[in-house]
Amino acid sequence: MSLKVNLKEAVVSLYVTKQRSLLALLGIIIGIGSVIAMVSVGTIAKHQAREQFKELGTDYLAIKPVGLNERIPVVEALELPKEITSIVAVAPWVEGDNEVIYGGKNITHASTLGVTGSFSRVNKLQMEQGRAISDLDFRHYYCVIGAEIASALQNAGAERLVGESLRLNRYIFTIVGVLRDIPVAGSGLDFEANRSILVPLTTAQRMFHRQGVRMVAARMRPDVHHTVVASEVKNYFRRKMPNLEVSVGSAQKLIEQMERQMQTFALLLAAVGSISLIVGGVGVMNIMLVSVNERRKEIGIRRALGARRVDIQSQFLTESIVLSLLGGVFGILLGIVSTWLFCWFTGWTFLVNLAAALMGFVVACCVGVFFGLHPAVRAAQLDPVTALRSD
Repeated sequence: MSLKVNLKEAVVSLYVTKQRSLLALLGIIIGIGSVIAMVSVGTIAKHQAREQFKELGTDYLAIKPVGLNERIPVVEALELPKEITSIVAVAPWVEGDNEVIYGGKNITHASTLGVTGSFSRVNKLQMEQGRAISDLDFRHYYCVIGAEIASALQNAGAERLVGESLRLNRYIFTIVGVLRDIPVAGSGLDFEANRSILVPLTTAQRMFHRQGVRMVAARMRPDVHHTVVASEVKNYFRRKMPNLEVSVGSAQKLIEQMERQMQTFALLLAAVGSISLIVGGVGVMNIMLVSVNERRKEIGIRRALGARRVDIQSQFLTESIVLSLLGGVFGILLGIVSTWLFCWFTGWTFLVNLAAALMGFVVACCVGVFFGLHPAVRAAQLDPVTALRSD
């Protein structure tokens, strides 16, 4: 019965001073909303990054020589699946820059990748038109173009793409395929596929006058941990070429590092949002102190009619908690709406961190108790005679 009366009195008191109560609510709403929105955005960013790597595959490996002038021999790279059972496929490749010339005009700039027949399969590249580069294209001047290169050719007047010819430096290539467009932020690859032109590795070696490769893409067995495969690859090259040191990067390792970074980032965002929540709590305390000063006569009358100090304290504490809970509810709604708007603008998958929402509600209760306790105690300690004499 006492709780019911206190709740009724709290609602009436907050409604009477609705403008002041609204100002106190804004601090709590913004604080809770910012914490939920920031933590949720951090969760969404982690989810998006994880999905990008999963599209590429958690079994993906990138093998590179450590020295700037070092190169991996193609033969040794192609022997990896035979020597290491944990690796199922490899695709060594080289990269160079070229101006793309069509119809006698320079139409765009592109990265020319010399690749093997397994390159598209290892990197999960899909064809929009035509076919991929094959190992049968040995030293042939065939090429597969990315989506942006295809658009540049069409803008330059190319009516068809497959079968069309273009020039890279002094070499004339025939287009045999067009890659499907890959979202800029969604590939996780070591190259920009949309702005690349794929040619046979043997042809690229003739163009660039390079025998070895700087990069080897590989796929490992999904049941093997990336640290085991990395150790096996390093031991393999140590046996074959003692002077060559390689680094092995994996999608699994990147995901683990990214999740640790995102967790730290989410904690940082929550800490920043908590600052505004503290400011909101101080606002609640100030509002309650003003309310105590304005209602001194009311407190004196209640004490004269037999109300105990604990009754006065519980009344003002209940009022503070109700104010904070209202702020918490609207703050949760604000955080969800803000997160949805962020996802709508960025095109990311909408997610809400339920733990953050629940924590926001709990924190709202704690704010009400913590910042409302001092005004409630101060109200309970008022001398009844002095309170009745106040104007």
